[in-house]
Amino acid sequence: MTAGPNAEQGEGTHLHTADEFLTIGEMTRRTGVAASALHFYENLGLIASTRTPGNQRRYPRHMLRRVSLISVAKRLGIPLADVQSAFADVPLTETPTHADWQRASRRWKRELEKRREGIERLERELTGCIGCGCLSMKACGLLNPDDELANQGVGPQRLRGEDED
Repeated sequence: MTAGPNAEQGEGTHLHTADEFLTIGEMTRRTGVAASALHFYENLGLIASTRTPGNQRRYPRHMLRRVSLISVAKRLGIPLADVQSAFADVPLTETPTHADWQRASRRWKRELEKRREGIERLERELTGCIGCGCLSMKACGLLNPDDELANQGVGPQRLRGEDED
């Protein structure tokens, strides 16, 4: 790792700084994300790197945060397009400020809340009628007699969010 101009080094120690750049190997070791995934995220514009004279990628240290958030989102099943939307106001080529991340957090919070509500709705209704038309549960005869919910559209009508078409 190369230290930035403000880094102080003692014998056998290395103080990391925000202006430090990491190799792709260092990024993969620190984040647990494969190099191919980093390339993919870069192609999508989710992260950025610079190139050395030998054409090797170097990632600004602040990309660790972006890659970490992408990893968590991916693990939770959040599409990369949603992550991209949440990162829209966060600078890519300079170290984001706390205010930048607060704006992204407010935007993302609304989307995460919708997702949380959907998961809670699924959890509540999992053992009851979901309005899918199967009519196999006792409650289906009361909540969806003769599959009347089919007139409202396709899919499990009782699990659809209010804003879903």
